Amino acid sequence: MSTARVAATTGEGVLARRRARAAWWFLLPWGIGFLAFTLYPMADSLWLSFTNYDILNKPHFVGAANYASMLAPHSLFWQCLKVTGYYVIGSVPIGTSIALALAIMLNQRVWGEGLFRTLFYIPSVVSGVAASILWEWIYQPQFGLLNSGLYSVFHISNGPQWLQSTHTAMISLIIMSFWTVGGPMLIYLAGLQGIQYELYEAAKVDGARTWVLFRHITVPMLTPQILFNVVLGVIASFQVFTSAYIMTDGGPGYSTTTLVLYLYRAAFREFRMGYASAVAWAIFAMIVVLTALVFRSLAKRVFYGGE
Repeated sequence: MSTARVAATTGEGVLARRRARAAWWFLLPWGIGFLAFTLYPMADSLWLSFTNYDILNKPHFVGAANYASMLAPHSLFWQCLKVTGYYVIGSVPIGTSIALALAIMLNQRVWGEGLFRTLFYIPSVVSGVAASILWEWIYQPQFGLLNSGLYSVFHISNGPQWLQSTHTAMISLIIMSFWTVGGPMLIYLAGLQGIQYELYEAAKVDGARTWVLFRHITVPMLTPQILFNVVLGVIASFQVFTSAYIMTDGGPGYSTTTLVLYLYRAAFREFRMGYASAVAWAIFAMIVVLTALVFRSLAKRVFYGGE
C-alpha cells in the first residue's frame, strides 16, 4: 500500500473518530436528562412501591404489602380498573373510526381543504384543562349548550344530567375524548396521500365499488397507521386524568375514578407514596401487556407498501 493511501486511510479514521466524539457530546445532555429525570425516578418509584412512605418520614420497607393491599378483593383498585377499561373500550375504537372517517373526507380535493384540516386539528392542541372547563359548561344540565340544543331541536325540557349521573358521567368523558381526534386524523391523512391512485383505477376498471375499494385497498394500505394510532390510543386512554379530575373529580360515586386519578389521590391527598408507586407500576405493567397484545393481534395483518 502506498504512503499516500495509508495517509488517506489514517485521515479518514481520525475524522470518523472526531465525528463519533462530537455525536456523543451532542447526545450527552439528553443522556443526563434521561438518567436524571426518567430512569432514576422509575427506579426510585420501584423501590418506594415496596415501602411505607408518607413524605414526612423515611421509607419503611414492607415487602409486597402495597401490592397485596392493592389487589385485595375489597380494594378500590378494581373499581378504578373497571372504569378505566370502560374508557379504553369506549374511546379507542370509536375515536379511531372517527379519525379515519374525517381523514377520508378531508382527503377530497375541494375548495378550502387546508382550512378544514386546520379546523379539525386545532382542538388537539388546546390545553386539556381549558378543554375540560369548556366541556363542563357544555354538559351543564340547566344552561349548558348540549341540553339547550336538545330543547331547541327536540323540545326535551329535562335533558340528561351528564356529569352528575352515574349512568352518563363516563359516557360524557368518552364523548369528550373525541375532541382530540385531529392528531390521529392527520396520521391517517398522510397515509391516504401515500396510497398510489393507480390501485384504485385498476380496481375500478374491474368494476369495484366504493365499499370494495375501501375494504380491499384503503384499509390494508393504512394498517401501519391504524396499528400506530391504536397503540397510542390505548396508552393515552390508560393514562387519562385531566378530564376526570377537573370535570367530575372521580364522581359521582367513583363512576369516573380512573386509575391515574386513583394514583393521584393516594399520593397527594392521602400521602401514601409507597402505595401510589405500586399502583403506578401496576398501570405500567398493564400498558405493556396490552400493547404487546395489540402488536401480536395486529402486527401480522399490517401491510407495508414496499412489501
